[in-house]
Amino acid sequence: MRFLLVIFSLLVLTACSNPTINDYQNTEPKLELDQFFNGKLKAYGLVLDRQGLVTRRFEVDLIGSWHNNQGELNEWFYFDDGEKSTRNWKLTKLADGNYTGTAGDVVGIAKGKTAGSALYWKYQLLIKYQGDDYEITLDDWMYLVDDKRLFNKTELSKFGFKVGEVILYIEKISS
Repeated sequence: MRFLLVIFSLLVLTACSNPTINDYQNTEPKLELDQFFNGKLKAYGLVLDRQGLVTRRFEVDLIGSWHNNQGELNEWFYFDDGEKSTRNWKLTKLADGNYTGTAGDVVGIAKGKTAGSALYWKYQLLIKYQGDDYEITLDDWMYLVDDKRLFNKTELSKFGFKVGEVILYIEKISS
């Protein structure tokens, strides 16, 4: 009986573990940010609250460019409620699939790593909500579908509690 309890406990713990970027090491196609985020792209997204209810829809026009290991990704957001915003990323490609990034509303430095067809990206973002500024944590996963399409799933949290989610589909328009 004791043995079964130990096995059951191990199975529960294994089932509850979150994926890591290394779980995608052998997946294809390989995601290279400097190749995918180069040129014009178009994105379509949803913002969900912590219960999973869609609260906003948006589109994004993106233009990326790279020179050696330095990239710039400019984003123009158009929300269904009429709000418009921009974000201009400065990206650096490091060794072993690692990346860093900064932007005006990013607190500190965003850090990410690619493995196979995925990217895990984590950073702090300042957002406005009902007139106030809040710093939230973004756990950002990107999954390359093929050389022209990528899905992005981001969990938003505050003090370790999930407050929302963003789901985004990005498509290359040109390179």
